[in-house]
Amino acid sequence: MAQQILFIHSAGPQGEQQGSAGLVQYLQDELGAAYEVLAPKMPDPEDPQYAQWKDVLKKEIAALDDGAVLVGHSIGGSALLKFLSEEELGKSFAKAITIAAPFWGIDPDWQLEDFTLAEDFVSRNSLLPEVVLFHSIDDEIVPFKHLEKYKENLPSATVKELSGSDHVFQNGLKELKEEIRKG
Repeated sequence: MAQQILFIHSAGPQGEQQGSAGLVQYLQDELGAAYEVLAPKMPDPEDPQYAQWKDVLKKEIAALDDGAVLVGHSIGGSALLKFLSEEELGKSFAKAITIAAPFWGIDPDWQLEDFTLAEDFVSRNSLLPEVVLFHSIDDEIVPFKHLEKYKENLPSATVKELSGSDHVFQNGLKELKEEIRKG
């Protein structure tokens, strides 16, 4: 049976060569038949609302087998961590991976209240599976300080600092593929 990978995409346009499309295609091509990459369309990605994304996450996660890998790109990573820290799922996951996830509420420029983590997020960390955080050091869309804030709140997370400024990873992310294959 193929290892399931649930990929939650970024905000913004999601057509071919837009948003997370290149990263999803890369994973599908590189991981091969031993993996099933599930990448549901999220509601209104150009104006994301957490309540709508939560509904999709609840449905998609409920359909997964135990041991699936959860991946969230940009706002998809924020949504995934918020969901996992607030919901009782009754499942176990191999790991949760974020790529370039914004930490909402970090400063006045990064306010998206419905995606902001609950104040008790730190105490609810125990609900999370193994967490791996990827972020480019010079990310031009979501500054590196967001990763620093996640590190403060998730001290047990594995942090993967990437050289360069990529945020979208249209040509893939070898380190992500390798992290998924590690199991």
